[in-house]
Amino acid sequence: MILYLHGFDATSPGNHKKVLQLKMIDDDVRMISYSTMHPKHDMQHLLNEVTKHVKFSDDPNPILVGVGLGGYWVERIGFLCQLRSVQFNPNLCPQQNMIGRINRPEEYRDIAAKCISDFRQQNQGRSLVVLSRQDEVLDNQQTEQQLAPYYPVVWDEQQPHKFPQIGAHLQRIKSFKAGEVVA
Repeated sequence: MILYLHGFDATSPGNHKKVLQLKMIDDDVRMISYSTMHPKHDMQHLLNEVTKHVKFSDDPNPILVGVGLGGYWVERIGFLCQLRSVQFNPNLCPQQNMIGRINRPEEYRDIAAKCISDFRQQNQGRSLVVLSRQDEVLDNQQTEQQLAPYYPVVWDEQQPHKFPQIGAHLQRIKSFKAGEVVA
């Protein structure tokens, strides 16, 4: 089972396309939707939804996949639910770069303050990060600096921020989902 978390643009048709691409490696792909506007509510909602889906699945290796803001969430929810995750161009600082787009950016600061301070160290190797060199929204060099000490990082030379084509990374995701170490 693959649980897909969309980015800030929840209604983008690209989300459905990514779900279809993920179905090439697992028939059971489920998109979990969330508001994107209310971080504290989103966190509780995502925890509840992921827990529910995992509980009623017989997949021994469920995985979370997220793009942009969804990448932010899959890392945290994956850690809290003890699941592997794949982050495509994760937005690591929505409290800084989404002011004016989300209602309560300070809630992201609060989530970070309440989170276990060394959660990445405890989650080491349980997330795969795929970054675009052509990301027009985020500085992925900074993202790599923050995440590379903890997770394998793979660079994509062509895709933009929303990462419409994940096909080049499907085999890697499939291997990672199976518990293999990937690079």
